Amino acid sequence: MAKKVVATLKKGTGKDFSKVIRVVRSEKTGAYTFKSEMVPTEQVKDAFKK
Repeated sequence: MAKKVVATLKKGTGKDFSKVIRVVRSEKTGAYTFKSEMVPTEQVKDAFKK
């Protein structure tokens, strides 16, 4: 599945997006989880500030 997503993102307007993966700590349990999202390349720095 990952190969299909990468292949489609390299065509046309898909180059304008980046996948951002952040590590988030749960306040309730203290465990770490990963949050991933697709954001426009210009907004990558803003996505890490969340």
